[in-house]
Amino acid sequence: MSKKPAKYSPELRAEAVRSVVEGRRTYAEVARDFGLVAETVRNWVIAEKKRNPGQTDETRDAIDRARVAEMERRIRELEQENAFLKKAAAFFA
Repeated sequence: MSKKPAKYSPELRAEAVRSVVEGRRTYAEVARDFGLVAETVRNWVIAEKKRNPGQTDETRDAIDRARVAEMERRIRELEQENAFLKKAAAFFA
């Protein structure tokens, strides 16, 4: 007869996932620290990444790069507008 899967508290799950995602530690290291099986920790991390896709380092980096590119585009646009307005002000002065 097979064993029932162990029930772990949401706090334990969250702490284990946070240790892997933020601490850049391996599944095995975290599993050993919490007395779990590495595959269990891996499954939790995968499930969390599916629930919150914007929380991975790669996603945050991509979002930051896109934000910087948009800001740089906007700065160029505003600099062009300022240059035009300076020329117009000098012409009408």
